[in-house]
Amino acid sequence: MDEARESCLNQLADGLSEHGWMTFDASSFLGPRLLQALAAEMMLLESTDAMKKAGVGRGSDHVQDRSIRRDRIAWLQGITSPQAALFENFERIREGLNQRLFLGLKRFECHYATYRPGDFYRKHLDSFRGRASRVVSLVLYLNEDWQPKDGGELRIFNRDSDHEMCGLVLPEAGRMAVFLSEEIPHEVLPANRTRFSLACWFRQDEVPLPL
Repeated sequence: MDEARESCLNQLADGLSEHGWMTFDASSFLGPRLLQALAAEMMLLESTDAMKKAGVGRGSDHVQDRSIRRDRIAWLQGITSPQAALFENFERIREGLNQRLFLGLKRFECHYATYRPGDFYRKHLDSFRGRASRVVSLVLYLNEDWQPKDGGELRIFNRDSDHEMCGLVLPEAGRMAVFLSEEIPHEVLPANRTRFSLACWFRQDEVPLPL
């Protein structure tokens, strides 16, 4: 497992430095048992209406705009067993990226996201250019037997020409997409069935902002 993790971290660093984004199967990094546990936890949150409508902006600038995004989210605190195990792996990614790319990442934050049929998230960047807060974005998908007809793909755009699509990621279980937060425009296409994912941002700032 350690060799597999090191290989994934090397691929990740190479993809970010060369293209600004990459996607790979994270099953060997996280393990199938953890992926199944995260999916079960998320399904429970969805079934009990614990997921809250997402918005755009932070703190006092936070607003809900369903013309931009329609997903529902629940922030992770690392207090359940699956979350604690996930946080250990994300800490390895943080340290691995710092060692390989000298990014100065100090912490990370993450949430579950549910897209019900018809939900989407319009094209956007995860961080304003030059802010140096969110530096690396990571999306992990938790959908078993996802097919192209189910929609909900992550569409990736060229960082040098945001009208040019350069990637389309099917949100199948274990698939992970990682990209530079300030540079890579992306969007979530409408889903045709309920779609489960987990988003994480690796940050350079030290003090958490209000969620």
